[in-house]
Amino acid sequence: MERNYKTSSEIDSETNRDRYLKEEAYLRAQKRVKKVKGFYMHLLVYLLVNIFLIGSIGFFSGFSNILIFGNFLTPFLWGIGIVFHAIGVFGPNLVFGKEWEDRKIKEYMDKENKRWE
Repeated sequence: MERNYKTSSEIDSETNRDRYLKEEAYLRAQKRVKKVKGFYMHLLVYLLVNIFLIGSIGFFSGFSNILIFGNFLTPFLWGIGIVFHAIGVFGPNLVFGKEWEDRKIKEYMDKENKRWE
């Protein structure tokens, strides 16, 4: 015979499981937000420091020798670090992610449907 009710221990167990899953999702989201915030802070410091460095070099050299590669070596190498940080935070599919794939598939399907209409 099948029962159509739940005991209080079953209800408590489901409530605890739901609470645990919500807390787990919250902690994952909080960790992700910290990573993204860390990346944006890194990017902000990169921009401010390099604007200051290049501006100082230009100011003290009279802006005549500012386009020498050595003046841009720090921003270039640090920029490589920024790119790797972005890949670490946003994943390797930064440009061609799942949303891009879905959008392209829909676009090609729409073109195909219009072709046969």
